[in-house]
Amino acid sequence: MKFHKVAFAASGRVNGPSGLRWAVELAYLETKGSMTMTISPFLTALGSDGPPADRAKDMNLYGWLIGSWEMDTVHYREDRTIQKWDGECHFGWVLEGRAIQDVWIRPKRPAPSTMYGTTLRIFDPGIDGWHIIWNDPLNRDHSRQIGRAEGKDIVQLGTDSRGLETRWRFTEITANSFHWIGEERSSESDRWQITYEHLVRRTKP
Repeated sequence: MKFHKVAFAASGRVNGPSGLRWAVELAYLETKGSMTMTISPFLTALGSDGPPADRAKDMNLYGWLIGSWEMDTVHYREDRTIQKWDGECHFGWVLEGRAIQDVWIRPKRPAPSTMYGTTLRIFDPGIDGWHIIWNDPLNRDHSRQIGRAEGKDIVQLGTDSRGLETRWRFTEITANSFHWIGEERSSESDRWQITYEHLVRRTKP
């Protein structure tokens, strides 16, 4: 009997340096008690050990995120009630190390998901900034932003699938923790409203 299970990790090789273990397909073969593990050719082509030499210095803004994290999430609803969950997120080098991709999951697996999305972060030397492309198929939520450093923080500005302006911020950044704040508004004349906060702690480099 054969069966397959896809396990997402995003921290490094299975028993090696960080980067390529962005996602690993485990193929279990139940034949006389034997078990083998294979890596999907697609995932091997997608993942990378790190950025190329000609791009390394440009990747520092988000490169520190590579690895696995856990988080406590707060959602500030329009009716002024609050929802809370735990969650997890994983970051890895992709596309020959010229981009960083992540997966955000809420709550932690194996609980049923209320969010399961991915971000592709690509540095653009032409604008000295990052193209941020987010998509959560579960909630049909997507957005595009431009990310740049602002002082000690990272600030991403753009619009979401509803046409609202968005501002997502990485603040209080340390090697092993950060505070993520998501804000939105209808127009430039409106005040920013906080909708989500993530308090995030590293679990694996």
